[in-house]
Amino acid sequence: MNLVRTVADLRAAVSRARSEGKRIGFVPTMGNLHAGHVALVKKAGQRADYVVASIFVNPLQFGPNEDLDSYPRTLAADQEKLFEAGCHLLFAPSVEEMYPHGQDLQTIVRVPGVSEGLCGGSRPGHFDGVSTVVTKLFNMVLPDLAVFGEKDFQQLAVIRTMVRDLNMPIQIIGEPIVRAEDGLALSSRNGYLSSEERAIAPTLHRTLVKLADAIRQGERDYPALLAAGRAALMAAGMRPDYLEIRNAQDLQPARDDHHELVILAAAFLGKTRLIDNLLVGLPASAR
Repeated sequence: MNLVRTVADLRAAVSRARSEGKRIGFVPTMGNLHAGHVALVKKAGQRADYVVASIFVNPLQFGPNEDLDSYPRTLAADQEKLFEAGCHLLFAPSVEEMYPHGQDLQTIVRVPGVSEGLCGGSRPGHFDGVSTVVTKLFNMVLPDLAVFGEKDFQQLAVIRTMVRDLNMPIQIIGEPIVRAEDGLALSSRNGYLSSEERAIAPTLHRTLVKLADAIRQGERDYPALLAAGRAALMAAGMRPDYLEIRNAQDLQPARDDHHELVILAAAFLGKTRLIDNLLVGLPASAR
């Protein structure tokens, strides 16, 4: 696996691979990699001949009181994981390489509608930063396909909408959530949890499972379900940020005629913000 730090070197390496007739797969990350990221790289390797990964902690998507400075940076360990997963090229640029004219004058890519509410409501400007940096990375790599995790469900929806609206010839692939044995969705931020908090954290997933089971069994009083879910999270010591039942296709509030639902949640446990989601496909008899 080669490591490059400049856009010029990145483009040269990808150009060589493409001239050899290779299909290019891309996995953008912020580093501090775990098994979930490894699954993304392996999926890219199954669908493409040449896998590019990026590691860039993007300041544009962090709010003023968020964890930009403390976000874990573990390049050496990440390189080893990427190599073992079959990555061919790692792009690890500096902030100056990504934003040579500064962030204040950077053109911003905004995806309206799907980026609003949920994490977009709790983290103003977050998805503008995500869509902007992903657009830049797509223009640098020019991949045939890119793989994103379904844990960040709203982010995946934003990227898919952006690619569609801007006519980018890139296939976007979602990879299912990778979980610990107790159900906790793997996340780079799980390392912030104390041992006591880590024991509580799976409550988030268990709450989503209970709501999903109730919906599959015919419950349609969504406000009551969500109120019970929020109460369960608070009883466990969590502070819910949001808990919503949405249409999985466009993230609009769920209606009785929606067949594919997603339950999305974010909650604080101590200082750590955890997110999770669960897809709920209704059986034909319930439609």
